[in-house]
Amino acid sequence: MKRSIVLSVCLVALCFASGAQGQEAEGAKKAGAATTSMQTSANAAAADTKYVAVHDYDPKRNAEQDIKDAVAEAKRANKRVLLEIGGVWCIWCRFMDEFFVKNPDLLAFREKNFVMLKVNFSEENKNEAALAGYPKVAGYPHLFVLDADGKLLHSQDTAELEEGKGYNLEKFSSFLKKWSPER
Repeated sequence: MKRSIVLSVCLVALCFASGAQGQEAEGAKKAGAATTSMQTSANAAAADTKYVAVHDYDPKRNAEQDIKDAVAEAKRANKRVLLEIGGVWCIWCRFMDEFFVKNPDLLAFREKNFVMLKVNFSEENKNEAALAGYPKVAGYPHLFVLDADGKLLHSQDTAELEEGKGYNLEKFSSFLKKWSPER
């Protein structure tokens, strides 16, 4: 995660150093700042633990171990696990990332109530063993909500949360509120 933050900062610095101007440089700056903002929020939420949230699709990760670690963290922190299945190839996965950046209150709610975990699904690694115990996924991204013991509570087709070329704030808020742990 630190590496992602450093890379984001370097990208922004490189844009400034090269003298790049206009929308392209501004877009890179915003993308880097948005990624850093999401990761900073996640880091702050997990600052008092050894758990490191997985906010990137990485085909090299051990998804089975990541799920076990996320469940352990959810149990420790009285949260639920939100598994996001997708990949870097998935435009709707990127739309979802942008959606949370544009809705910081919703992002804060998600981080307060869920241990977020991105699980890669791609030609390079379909994570079939890790996903074998879950319902079949029809489209990406797909969300699974697990309780603090790792039991599947809900399987969510994110197409139901879409609106235009993004997501509907009211529908997504209702989904997260419905499946957040009782406090």
